[in-house]
Amino acid sequence: QLQLVESGGALVQPGGSLRLSCTVSGRTSNNCTVAWFRQGPGKEREFVAAIRWSSGLAYADSVRGRFTISKDNAKNTVSLQMNSLKPEDTAVYYCATGQGIILSSMTLREQYRTWGPGTQVTVSS
Repeated sequence: QLQLVESGGALVQPGGSLRLSCTVSGRTSNNCTVAWFRQGPGKEREFVAAIRWSSGLAYADSVRGRFTISKDNAKNTVSLQMNSLKPEDTAVYYCATGQGIILSSMTLREQYRTWGPGTQVTVSS
């Protein structure tokens, strides 16, 4: 059973940058996909970005070009580099993982079985 823990959330000014990390504990495989979702105040949880342990990336349109997802296989971590942050990026950011997810389904919340507790990101002056 995999376990996930997010870190790196903070208060940052508009236009600033932040890097979130997701540490994956347990045995991963090339069949694994790790994603970031976020839930803003009064909003539904939404997809942000995902990466497959074998190959394949996906981004939400709202973050493409500003956010970059990457992985470190040796450390079993997935990072989310967030640049040019906007107030609307304010949310609790969750890391999630699933197995056997095809590329066209990487954005779907129901594909992910295991979730971390989340980390708060606040973008405000």
